Amino acid sequence: MGAWADAYAKAVALVAQLTNEEKVTIITGGSVSSVNWTALEFKDGTQGVQGYDYVTGFSEASALVTTWDKTLMYNQFKAVALEFYEKGFQVTNSPTSQPLGRTPWGGRLVETLGQDSYLNGIAFGIGAKAFADTGIVAGGKHFLLNEQETNRQGTGDSSVAPYSSVVDDKALHETYLWSFYDGVKGGMGAVMCAMTKVNGTLSCENEDLLQNLLKTELGFPGLVFPDVDGQSTAFGSANGGLDYGSSSIWSNSTLEAGLNNGSFTQARLDDMAVRNFIGYFYVGLDNGTQPAYVSDTTVVDVRANHSTIVRTNGAASLVLLKNTNNALPLSKPLSMVIFGSHAGPVMAGPNYVFTVQGSGPTYEGHLAGGSGSGLTNKAALDGTVIRMTGNRSSAMGAAPTGLSKRAGGAAIAGLSGGTSLSQDIPDYATGAEVCMVFINALSGEGADRTELSNTEQDDLVTSVAENCNNTIVVVNTVGARILDSWIENDNITAVVYGSLLGQESGNSLVDVLYGTVNPSGRLAYTIAKNESDYNVAICDTAVCNFTEGNYIDYKYFDAYNVTPRYEFGYGLSYTTFDYSDLSVNITNYSALASTYPIGALAVGGKTDLWEEVVSATVTMANNGTVDGNEVSQLYVQYPDAADQPVRQLRGFERTFITSGSSSTVTFSVRRRDLSMWDVEAQEWAVVSGDYVFSVGASSRDLRVSQTLTV
Repeated sequence: MGAWADAYAKAVALVAQLTNEEKVTIITGGSVSSVNWTALEFKDGTQGVQGYDYVTGFSEASALVTTWDKTLMYNQFKAVALEFYEKGFQVTNSPTSQPLGRTPWGGRLVETLGQDSYLNGIAFGIGAKAFADTGIVAGGKHFLLNEQETNRQGTGDSSVAPYSSVVDDKALHETYLWSFYDGVKGGMGAVMCAMTKVNGTLSCENEDLLQNLLKTELGFPGLVFPDVDGQSTAFGSANGGLDYGSSSIWSNSTLEAGLNNGSFTQARLDDMAVRNFIGYFYVGLDNGTQPAYVSDTTVVDVRANHSTIVRTNGAASLVLLKNTNNALPLSKPLSMVIFGSHAGPVMAGPNYVFTVQGSGPTYEGHLAGGSGSGLTNKAALDGTVIRMTGNRSSAMGAAPTGLSKRAGGAAIAGLSGGTSLSQDIPDYATGAEVCMVFINALSGEGADRTELSNTEQDDLVTSVAENCNNTIVVVNTVGARILDSWIENDNITAVVYGSLLGQESGNSLVDVLYGTVNPSGRLAYTIAKNESDYNVAICDTAVCNFTEGNYIDYKYFDAYNVTPRYEFGYGLSYTTFDYSDLSVNITNYSALASTYPIGALAVGGKTDLWEEVVSATVTMANNGTVDGNEVSQLYVQYPDAADQPVRQLRGFERTFITSGSSSTVTFSVRRRDLSMWDVEAQEWAVVSGDYVFSVGASSRDLRVSQTLTV
């Protein structure tokens, strides 16, 4: 276990010096002077340090993952971690793997890392490693099957809330538990258990979930802590696997009585205390170099040059969905008219959302972040700090009236006017060289989305396009957004699609629109033609049956031959790429010699699950006139006996290739990437047979394939 073993030894030695009363103080978030221990400081913030000034507003995780770039992911997670570290926090309630995206109406998908288990897991593991490398204990969440906001919290009516996610063992492992293997392997030192139930038992006192799966099967050595109000009982939570909790529930007298009457054991109390220390030691927080914790009223500027990372990652995340007649990149148009939510005045500063109240949000400018506990403050143009709040259901809307001005020698006009159509649209649009329409969708913690399209916004797009033959639409959204009411309109020449890009969102967008950056973002979910094409809606009952099993997002579309508007992994560029010369070879025959893994149990599961067993290489050529990045994607089709989706993502690389040049890309395939969960054997199994390896530009644009017999 290496560093984990050293951390464990330190934790055990420290716990040996404590009385039981001091151990209870530790597991309930207190300080113990006898061993010079100061209570751990936990903090929310998937987009950066929540609730503090002089911090960076980073891209949301849903934007970061559409870069499909492991280096960019690491750079952002490390910068986020550094700001937590320099503010004096030890544990962050992030990164966020789940909700995974069982349903596109899920309100918190803006905070998470894509709807594919493999892509999500790679990003989640990178985040855990970046935090640990920086001296922060990553508190990955939400464990497990917390797939919607509706009925997530208890409301006093136990018949409907919190809901219970009922899932079979195969889907639990292959779809939902998958990413937490990566998080644990990456160095995650804490895990947040969800408010909800899994198979009828509250997550934070679910012994099968926490003790058997997380701590035993995955080899997780760290602490489990609850989401807000996630802890309900003293001994149910302690025996179930919770390690850090409420002092009112875990009082000294309660736990002492439990020790005396057999409701609780000394071994479990000691284990809880050790787990509270082990992550701290693993990331090196005992070296004494971390700055002291500061309150949110103390001025400590931790932003450094992180705005550069935000701008770079924001541009890299933008997905070009449509580009006809060389509409993009823009080339100094003489006249441009801007319509929609971004055309209004920015009285509160750029990139700012005012409030979300009821079902109708009101906002100005390019949405930079969602709402909820993961949110950071937003900096205004002059450096003053603006706060943003959000609650209730999340729908779509548009901002108030617009502006008109000249800039850079071009006539630029803006027309907003709420969600109603303005009679002035023809006057503005007719004769303009470029018409740009901005539409948005906001969501976040506390509510699920109520719509995946919006009639008033779509009517605005259509109305502009009727009067302007070069209409460019910019979609600023928290997830999948239905586009079919206007996407095939010939006058709509380009569509740029992005999530919430953080404080540099405007600059990131301009970099792509004007060609400073060649777009390379790829969708991390499927955009359907109709809402009815998605197979899972929000569950309104106390029991949510995951009867779809593994078949969510593109795996459902593929299995049931549903044609999407834009498939998982899709994205255009200002250049074009060819694929050739795919070579697939077994690199580790011994690791594939047995059906089941035989390695020792370690942090992240059995060791041979992580061994490379197959290497695939492909040649990519940039045959266009513009330098650019291509995201090559490896998909695997399993033998029929494995009972798997049609194809699954099992590798990706973002590669920069200059015009007229080529590059060879290599994918490393691990044993776990070829494994399926054998429910009867309760083990990961590699099924003998033919595996088809395909590489291409998306899940439905596969250029080269090769079959390998295992």
